[in-house]
Amino acid sequence: MGELFTAPHLLVLGVVVLVLFGGKKLPELGKGLGEGLRGFKDGMKGISDDDAAAEAKKKDEEAKKKELEEKAYQEAKLAAEARVAAEARLAAEKKAENDRVEVGR
Repeated sequence: MGELFTAPHLLVLGVVVLVLFGGKKLPELGKGLGEGLRGFKDGMKGISDDDAAAEAKKKDEEAKKKELEEKAYQEAKLAAEARVAAEARLAAEKKAENDRVEVGR
């Protein structure tokens, strides 16, 4: 078995199509076939674009999540430091008050 689509095969196929559909229908068939192939191609392109868009969106969401986690960590760290400073200030004030009371005795 040789090649399936050689020049003689395509010529016979063209004649059969011309006989079956007639000369007036061939442009319509060609147009319909072209539109169908174009739609299929656009659909396949849309699928790959959707995948790329979904991938980009996922990366953006991960970056935003990481940024929010970092911000929350920094805020928690600042709050903890402020609490420690406030406790140290209160302890110092209490000690100073106790020292004044002992000196006054």
